[in-house]
Parts: sequence; structure tokens; C-alpha cells
Amino acid sequence: MAEEQQPSFQIEKIYVKDVSLEIPGAPQVFLEAQGPQLEIQVRNESAQFADGLFEVAVTVTVTAKAGDRTLFLAEVAQAGIFSVRGVPQADIEPLLAVACPTILYPYARETVSDLITRGGFPPVLLAPVSFEALYAQRMQQQAAAGPRIELAS
Repeated sequence: MAEEQQPSFQIEKIYVKDVSLEIPGAPQVFLEAQGPQLEIQVRNESAQFADGLFEVAVTVTVTAKAGDRTLFLAEVAQAGIFSVRGVPQADIEPLLAVACPTILYPYARETVSDLITRGGFPPVLLAPVSFEALYAQRMQQQAAAGPRIELAS
């Protein structure tokens, strides 16, 4: 008799996949008197790369502008390898879209703040993000759009 595998979820590795800081107007940009306008984008993606192993990445992009000039552009892709075994297929997507980014985001916040500070700017402290709310919003949008029907021509 084959025993059913117990569901398991485990962090295998957390790492910075990509990091960049651009300061196009340096050194003059450090003489700017006016405070910057910040634009912050957060996105996450996941992919299975081996049996039961998934890479999940949270990418945070922070753009600081003064008027029409970009003071800096910082981007961090914080990633992790997660082992997911014995989890029902219906539960895998929410796990990868909610639980994993929730684990990774604090690391991304710290890396962004450190990167911007090392670039000579005051730290940027990112607000917490509810990946559960983002996931629910995406599911509502997909449900409202309805099923896609493609017609062959």
C-alpha cells in the first residue's frame, strides 16, 4: 500500500537575484534642493524548475524624480527557492503568489533601503505589501474578464 505523501513547504534558499542602482545625474544630483517624488512598483513571479522546486522572485523598483529629472532608479529582485511537495494542485498557486512573496518582501525592503543609502541618498523605507490582497484582486479581475475564447480564422 502506497502511503500518501504529507504536504510539505520549505524554504531552500533566499538570495538576491538581481540588483541595480542608476544615478544618471551624478554628481550634480546630490545638490538638488527639492525633495524627490518616489514611484514604487512591486511585482512577483514564480516558476517551477525541478520536481517540487519553485523559484519565486519579488522585484521592487524605486524611481526618484525631481521635476522631470530622474535622481535615481533602484531595482532589486529578491528570490527564493521553495520546496513544495504533496500540496494539492489548487493550493500551489496561492502558496507561490501569497506565502512566498510575503517571506521574500522583508529581505527586498532591506536590500532596497541599503542600496539607496549606499548610493548617497536618504534611506527609502518601503511600506508593507499585502500579497494576499493583490492575489485576491488579480483573481477578481480574471473572473470579471471571464473565459477567453479564441476563434480560428
